[in-house]
Amino acid sequence: MMRRKPLIAIFLGVGAIFFASMSLWGQTQPSAGAGAPELVVWTYDSFVSEWGPAAQIAEGFQKQSGAKVRFVSKGDGGALFSSLLDIAKKPNADIVIGLDDRQLEKALTSDLFAPLKLVNLADIQKDLLLDPSNRLVPFDFGQFAFIWDSESNIEPPRSLEDLTKPIYRKKVIIMDPRTSTPGLGFLAWTQAVYKAGWRDYWKRLSPSILAMTPSWDTGYGLFTKGEAPLVLSYSTSPAYHKAYENTERYKALKFSDGHPQQIEFAGVLSTSQNKLLAQKFVDYLLSQECQSFLPETQWMFPANRSAKLPASFSVVSKYPSVNAKVQDIDRDPSDAANILISSH
Repeated sequence: MMRRKPLIAIFLGVGAIFFASMSLWGQTQPSAGAGAPELVVWTYDSFVSEWGPAAQIAEGFQKQSGAKVRFVSKGDGGALFSSLLDIAKKPNADIVIGLDDRQLEKALTSDLFAPLKLVNLADIQKDLLLDPSNRLVPFDFGQFAFIWDSESNIEPPRSLEDLTKPIYRKKVIIMDPRTSTPGLGFLAWTQAVYKAGWRDYWKRLSPSILAMTPSWDTGYGLFTKGEAPLVLSYSTSPAYHKAYENTERYKALKFSDGHPQQIEFAGVLSTSQNKLLAQKFVDYLLSQECQSFLPETQWMFPANRSAKLPASFSVVSKYPSVNAKVQDIDRDPSDAANILISSH
């Protein structure tokens, strides 16, 4: 990696290559028999990665319905949202998976999604149901947190303000709020804590940032390669390392500021020519069977109350929450990103 050149532009380029490869992967899923109906699902890159849940979900739904499912990655969650709102062309998809609660209001006012009648909605945690019309329904959730490499010999921060201290200079990796839902979540977190002073916080934070990457995948990959000891992620991330590496080296830090929650949603596009089949797919996504795939592929909590958590989640804690909603989704992501870009 470019250890001596942690410029944001470098990682934007890396992310673009990564997105392209993930999109190609998503378009080459195993197919059912000839003539079987096909659903096209737009989602984000980690969902269709080799460690993501897409392959298991496609196989499970194919067994249930006989239909093929083709997943197409549109980048990270922010890029997915931008693709949906591109007025130059209609989305050539049936289903969207991966918008989050900070994008929900604008997504619903776009009239892109059809209302759904779902049997398995009765098993979803009630506090996650934010759309009374059920055009966008929750399928998983988690909490944002900073992950610390306990073998880095650096003292762990205990608050957002701690991240601005000189000892963390070039020690922190975050995601771009314009393209990434974790990046947007971090922006909302800082707005919730610092109110009107959030821009001043981002200026103070700038010296600590090694890289602002376009996607969570890119940022977390840099972290696990040892580029920095701190990365923005989820409180559930240590479960991955417990399950696949049998280590508790990587710790989710509890901050005194509280931690924002992220809820992820799925919906059927109004333009879909396969609405009934697409609705069946979303119902399958919410089923106990499908939800059991998510903890150790998405590394998030399943939305279905009946889905059991694997043993790896024994290292995961739920932290005090903070209500964090982006104040101006159209303007603030660019404002925040520009503060860091101008400082690098």
